[in-house]
Amino acid sequence: MFKKLVAIEPVGLIPSAVQKLHDYAREVVLFEDIPKENAEIIRRIGDADGVLLSYTSQIHKEVLEACPNIRYIGMCCSLYSEESANVDIRTARAKGITVYGIRDYGDQGVVEYVISELVRYLHGFGGKQWQDQPVELTDLKVGIVGLGTSGQMIAAGLQALGADLYYYSRTRKPEQEAKNIKYLPLRELLPMVDVVCTCLNKNVILFYDEQFEWLGHHKIMFNTSIGPSHDISALERWLDHGDNEFFCDSAGALGDERLLTHPHVNCMNVSSGRTKQAFVRLSQKVLHNIETFLAEHRLD
Repeated sequence: MFKKLVAIEPVGLIPSAVQKLHDYAREVVLFEDIPKENAEIIRRIGDADGVLLSYTSQIHKEVLEACPNIRYIGMCCSLYSEESANVDIRTARAKGITVYGIRDYGDQGVVEYVISELVRYLHGFGGKQWQDQPVELTDLKVGIVGLGTSGQMIAAGLQALGADLYYYSRTRKPEQEAKNIKYLPLRELLPMVDVVCTCLNKNVILFYDEQFEWLGHHKIMFNTSIGPSHDISALERWLDHGDNEFFCDSAGALGDERLLTHPHVNCMNVSSGRTKQAFVRLSQKVLHNIETFLAEHRLD
């Protein structure tokens, strides 16, 4: 059991999960706003040995050095890699602090977002229409860039509706290729497809002027990544051509709020993955991580 467990900001747990936290700690402190600076984060953590945070704050080396009692940090958000994490995991490991994150809790909503927006655009349901006549997903060539869990789910959803699927990834996915999701190098994939959907880890940017040149025009691009998968200036130049459309759910995925008013940017500025069901899955995974840590570590 933790002596003190602190959530330094809102972490998205459902009420029953919040109540469950009291089974894991003698004292539980939950903050309802986002700290503005490291000094405030340090003050909130204080002498806590357990810390929870979401994606809206960061725990830097300065914080870890100022809070020597920390034994566990639970990221109530996606953890894809040390490099993209909002916790200094390398420093935490050197100090004997365990850091757990979660994954794959909001993907279903993202799949529904991509299918919904693409169908609306192809059919002209939302005031814009890709071609002179409405078209179906049938035989539409779609390229998925980054075939992790969410990329695979998006590919499966589009394929079930008749789309012709291709992918590019750092590693080949034979099990996906067996489902007729065809691998191509990025240089070959982009000019072939009508739609490209990027499903990349945070801070991974693959699209610069050269890649947009490969993609060409009269094309559709979705970004489902947490942050931009593109160089912002290069995206803007591609959009200024006038017959390309870019879709994302949030300004974070767009990368520059200035582009929210661009006529060829389609951004609701609402996270499509933050559904009722996603918060349940998030809560289950956060609690599971805490239970795993406490089962493996003795806290004095």
